[in-house]
Amino acid sequence: MDTRGSRKRKPVIKVITNGPYVVTVLKHLRNSEGREFPVQPVITLCRCGASINKPYCDGSHTKIGFVGEKDPNRISGEVNEWRGKRITIVDNTGVCCRDRSCINNLPQVFAEENPDAASVKEIIETIKKCPSGALSYKIGGRHCQSFKREPAITVAKDGPFKVVGGIRLKDEMDSKPACAEHYALCRCGHSQNKPFCDGSHLDIDFKDGASSLL
Repeated sequence: MDTRGSRKRKPVIKVITNGPYVVTVLKHLRNSEGREFPVQPVITLCRCGASINKPYCDGSHTKIGFVGEKDPNRISGEVNEWRGKRITIVDNTGVCCRDRSCINNLPQVFAEENPDAASVKEIIETIKKCPSGALSYKIGGRHCQSFKREPAITVAKDGPFKVVGGIRLKDEMDSKPACAEHYALCRCGHSQNKPFCDGSHLDIDFKDGASSLL
């Protein structure tokens, strides 16, 4: 493969029907502790949950008959706005991956749905930690949901792929992330909202397994 122009191209994640994620020209693939994984101009990442070489695909999706479609009976969720004096928090429940960084960081705001219980700066910094794009905010009528970050994928321990930096998602089923700058992709194979994570890894107690990389 001729990769001479790869430095000028932006990373792309292609969702293969009933197969892995194929990622091109990605520079940074990290674990939850920030350790870099080896990358090539083209890498394939497991999304069925069965690979013994996680986070990479080893072809297990064909052995287990993995189906990569959304569950037609899934609950789509809704978009709610919590209006405060200085900031409005937008909560898209349909794409929440149950990361709980919001509740853990500012329970007085996100558990109580009270935007006035913390400073604007604290709320924005917490929203930035939401991996799925479920949380965003409005100030002065301007809807803010994109943050300028370098393209990267973090492999959450026993959880999803956390994508940041505006990496383009190409899906034959035409799935679109709620926020193009960041989103969370299912890695356990059980999400009802594939290819996006919906927190099902918690329900099935998904584990990375014996892979030395994780």
